[in-house]
Amino acid sequence: MDAYQKTIQELLAHAGICVNGAAQYDIQVKDHRFYKKVLSEGSLGLGEAYMDGWWECEALDEFFNKLLRAKLHQKVKGNLKMFWQGIKAKLFNLQSITLAKNTIVQHYNIGNTLYEKMLDKYMMYSCAYWEEARDLDEAQEKKLELICRKLKLSAGMRVLDIGCGWGGFATYAARNYQVEVVGLTLSEKQAELAKVRCRGLDVEIRLQDYREVNESFDRVLSIGMMEHVGLKNHRKYMEVVNKNLKDGGISLLHTIGKYATFEVTDPWIDKYIFPNSLIPSAAQLTKAMEGYFHIEDWHNFGLYYDNTLMAWLDRFKAAWDSIKEHYDHRFYRMWQYYLSCSAGSFRARQNHLWQIVMVKDTFKGEYKAVRSLCQDQIGVK
Repeated sequence: MDAYQKTIQELLAHAGICVNGAAQYDIQVKDHRFYKKVLSEGSLGLGEAYMDGWWECEALDEFFNKLLRAKLHQKVKGNLKMFWQGIKAKLFNLQSITLAKNTIVQHYNIGNTLYEKMLDKYMMYSCAYWEEARDLDEAQEKKLELICRKLKLSAGMRVLDIGCGWGGFATYAARNYQVEVVGLTLSEKQAELAKVRCRGLDVEIRLQDYREVNESFDRVLSIGMMEHVGLKNHRKYMEVVNKNLKDGGISLLHTIGKYATFEVTDPWIDKYIFPNSLIPSAAQLTKAMEGYFHIEDWHNFGLYYDNTLMAWLDRFKAAWDSIKEHYDHRFYRMWQYYLSCSAGSFRARQNHLWQIVMVKDTFKGEYKAVRSLCQDQIGVK
């Protein structure tokens, strides 16, 4: 046993994980280069080694849960790549209007069929609301209903959906609440399918950056988009929402969040999944809101993201034979790793899911927060 192997084994032992052990969360090392790569490159090396088949784990999600709860990610920091990533985030706007579109294309233009197979009937690529839900479709519909009620939607309102994805919210809100929805996306593939899915409804899907909008809306929301806004644009996002929201309007922010503040994302996630992304902290968000909004409600249901990601993983695996001609085996391992490590991060409560309701200081009246939904009220408006 060399020094690299001994160090890795000792680190994993702190998390109750064995190398070549019998538990589902134990790892099976197939290539000895694994040890040096992980110690020298941290999380980037760990992910790339998995993609290359250097190690296996039957329950990746639980492996990451145990790894993160033991805070081993703080002991293997990685190399100069992460340091340079932090410098870039401070010096440059990695999510400028020009760069933002290129960033979105890498993840969201890889094929609508993959997302159709993996996601629910509304194609919501964000945390579902699993309160008394029997399956993914029902949990996502509950999430959409929850958002509509938090926004206090009523017929005739004009709603801006920043980062509309494949039009899931727009479809639900226009059909069930008779509102007009303008949806923004930077992905051409998303826009094409969203327009088809929203056909016949009072919905306009635009290929447009949120910073280019200067109109008037009764409600403004974003679902799973704030993570792509970038460190230098948190304040700009709040400014744009404030400018486009009517004085008596309501805005909702549905975002992954952290209680610890970072200026860079995980190196493996940055390279392979969401380039230039950043999960905002509570401190970063409240600082960005200052002077623009009052917070009326802050709802955390991050543990539901664990359920959501595992449902996506099951559906992805089940659909693989029908879509694998468009991808290679390394992509399969990458995607499996991405969904599993994400599930583990929420299970370990390293990441959270927040729905934040915001109003201007011109908002009049009392805002009553919404939490529970009655089953017989879902989807029957």
